Amino acid sequence: DRMSWSRFHTRLVIALGVAWVLDGLEITIAGNVTNIISKPGALGLSSGSVAFSVGTVYLLGEVAGALFFGRLSDKWGRKNLFMITLGVYLIGGFLTALTAGKGQGWVYYLDATRFIAGMGIGGEYAAINSAIDELIPAKYRGRVDIAVNGTYWLGAIGGALLSIVALNESILPGNVGWRICFALGVVLGVVILLVRRNVPESPRWLLIHGREDEAEEIVAEAERRVRAQHGEDSLPEPDSSITIRQRTTIGLVRIARTIVTLYPKRTVLGLSLFLGQAFLYNAITFGYANILIRLFGVSSGHTGYYFAVIAAGNLVGPLLLGPLFDTIGRRTMISGTYILSGILLLVTALLTKNGSLTATTMTICWCVVLFFASTGASSAYLTVSEVFPMETRALAIAVFYAVGTGVGGAVGPLVFSDLTKDGDPSKVALAFLVGALLMIAAGVVAFFLAVHAEGRSLENIARPLTAEDAEEESGGGSASGSGGPRIAPAGAS
Repeated sequence: DRMSWSRFHTRLVIALGVAWVLDGLEITIAGNVTNIISKPGALGLSSGSVAFSVGTVYLLGEVAGALFFGRLSDKWGRKNLFMITLGVYLIGGFLTALTAGKGQGWVYYLDATRFIAGMGIGGEYAAINSAIDELIPAKYRGRVDIAVNGTYWLGAIGGALLSIVALNESILPGNVGWRICFALGVVLGVVILLVRRNVPESPRWLLIHGREDEAEEIVAEAERRVRAQHGEDSLPEPDSSITIRQRTTIGLVRIARTIVTLYPKRTVLGLSLFLGQAFLYNAITFGYANILIRLFGVSSGHTGYYFAVIAAGNLVGPLLLGPLFDTIGRRTMISGTYILSGILLLVTALLTKNGSLTATTMTICWCVVLFFASTGASSAYLTVSEVFPMETRALAIAVFYAVGTGVGGAVGPLVFSDLTKDGDPSKVALAFLVGALLMIAAGVVAFFLAVHAEGRSLENIARPLTAEDAEEESGGGSASGSGGPRIAPAGAS
């Protein structure tokens, strides 16, 4: 928290933040391949079966992966898990591209491979958010988290543009192009895996788990690089300290009790933010190509152009608005982006019902809506990552992500697919209306419950459980200022 921004931090963000690029790539490809895979020349499945296998099963895998790997990230460490989860994604993506035939057996095979790929990406969310927040200085944490989560849409742009070429049957056969789309995601993942080898473990995690020598070595090296880059002889001293009782493991019951009973308002806040954005985004991402085709007659080979435009609006929002989370503050920005995006979506729903939009004007409307909504959605991950204690961080992200994705992500695409399948403007408008109301409701909750976390160290936002243990044993407390505290171990137990 005392460090200035440096090349050290930039490399960390690039190496870790690409998890969202991969997810954006996967989700966008899934939304665009439905019509191709359902053709007789490919797998010959119904559009509903493809939407379930490629989309819903993938999201269910993300839920399972987030919960399973989230717990392991708190137990085994951030670095171990962000290497393992990327490896799981690579296996699932590679096997998906090898789907080779038709029939019920191959449907089950496709389901299994999509579930595996989803597990890897779901685990990435928990491990990566935790690592980034624990390695980035407090004064930059808001903008970095918002921007990194927003890069999901960089992957979406790549997926949209890739689908324009790969899914064009005048260029590639229909049974080849969609496989290439998934295979290129694997190639990108391999490159990322190689880059991540030099990313350090979280010093905070190491210290709490009794490995203070390794933690000190990592921090000392980071400080050396920052001083060398900026020509500084030394860094300011920490303005406070806390004492921790080192523990190798913390029980799941203790973690669950902490999330639910010690921070009930923060729990309600996290659930509200994740449910709102997950339903909106997963429903629209999987359903928008179908809207363009059914409602406006856009050919399946051209839906990628519209996706690319929407994705660009989503990417620009977090990049431009992210710094305001560290200056104006969390509460104003989180509630504002959610409520404003919901209101704009209500207007879009009304225009859709009245038949006032074309494929182009609806895409423009969605660009404006998602400029704010993508920033709000990114803030959901920032919120749950920083408002719970260190020992519960990855699991907290996993739980909220799993609930939001399980309800909004898995149910949303199925409901939305049903509402948009026949191109009825009234049904499409109804789907937009539901998403808008959920976003507005989440924004209202944030207005009352959001935590003023800007510029504060993680330990001052939510005290580590191990610090509470140490204080109970010593019978005393410790100071907590606004800057980064020095965490002194009290011994291993």
